[in-house]
Amino acid sequence: MFAAERRQLILEMVRANGAVSLRELARVVQTSEVTVRRDVRALEAEGLLDRRHGGAVLPGGFTRESGFPQKSHLATAEKTAIADLAAGLVEEGEAIVVGAGTTTQELARRLARVPGLTVVTNSLLVAQALAHANRVEVVMTGGTLRGSNYALVGSGAEQSLQGLRVSRAFLSGSGLTAERGLSTSNMLSASVDRALVQAAAEVVVLADHSKLGTDTMFQTVPTDVITRLVTDEPPAHDDRAATELQALADQGVQIAVAGSGPGSAGGGDSAPARQSRRDVPLPVQRRGQLPGGGHPLRNAAAMEPAPERSARVADLRRR
Repeated sequence: MFAAERRQLILEMVRANGAVSLRELARVVQTSEVTVRRDVRALEAEGLLDRRHGGAVLPGGFTRESGFPQKSHLATAEKTAIADLAAGLVEEGEAIVVGAGTTTQELARRLARVPGLTVVTNSLLVAQALAHANRVEVVMTGGTLRGSNYALVGSGAEQSLQGLRVSRAFLSGSGLTAERGLSTSNMLSASVDRALVQAAAEVVVLADHSKLGTDTMFQTVPTDVITRLVTDEPPAHDDRAATELQALADQGVQIAVAGSGPGSAGGGDSAPARQSRRDVPLPVQRRGQLPGGGHPLRNAAAMEPAPERSARVADLRRR
C-alpha cells in the first residue's frame, strides 16, 4: 500500500470512529506502528486530525468525547487484560462502586462470578452486565441519562451517593497524568466520578497505556487520591507511557500491569502472568483525609518501597 493510500485509510478510520489507537491503525493498514505514527504526524500537519498519546483523534479532540460505539472498538485486547487483573482485587461479600466506561463494563462482566458482591454504579452498561448474576446485588444511582456513554449524571446521581461508604471504587477516564491524575472531557461525568470517589475507601483506576500522559479538560481524581492503577504493558518504544508510569509510581500509586509475560504485572516479585488476587495486594494503611472529612489519602510508606517500585517501572521502560 502506498503512503497516500495508507493515509487516506487512516483518515477514514478516524473520521468513522472519532479516535483510533496506533496499534489498531497499524493492524488495519498492515504496517508497523512506527510507519503509522509517521503518517499520523503528516496528517496532523495538514490539519486533518490531531495526534494523541497512542492514537489519533478528530481535530479538536481535546474537548470532544467519543461516544460508546467508538470507544468500544478501541484497545479491546488491552481492556480485557486490565479487567481480568482488576477483577482479582474484588473479594467475596464486598461492597464497591463502579463508574461508567467501556473498561469498567469489561470488569463488570467478570464481577458477575463474585458471590455476595454489592455493586453501586451510575452506568447502565455495568448494571446490564450484572443483571443476571444471581448472587450480586446491583444498586443504581438516580440522575439524568447521558446517552453517549449510557451513564446517569447530574445532581440526582450525586445526591444518591451521599452518605454511602464502600471498600473501593473502580473508575476509568479519558486521560491520566502524574501531574493532574485522572481526567475526562465531560463536566457532568467528572462531577459524578468525584462523588463516587468520595464514597470509597480506596480508588482503583483502570486505564490502558494509550491514556497515560493524556490530559483532558476536567479533573476527576487527583493523583494523591489514586490508590492503584491497573493498566496494560506499553509497547517497547512507548517512552512516554513508561515515563508516566514511573512518575505515578514515584507519587505512591501502586502499579499493576496486565500481561502474559514474566514480570508483566505490578505488585511484587517477577512471575509469569499475574492474574490472581495475591499478586496485587491492596494497601494496608492510609494516611488521613481530604479537607472536610472526604476521601482518605493513601499512606505511601505502607505501600511498596519506592526503590523496588521504581526499579520495576524502569524495567518496563527498558523492554
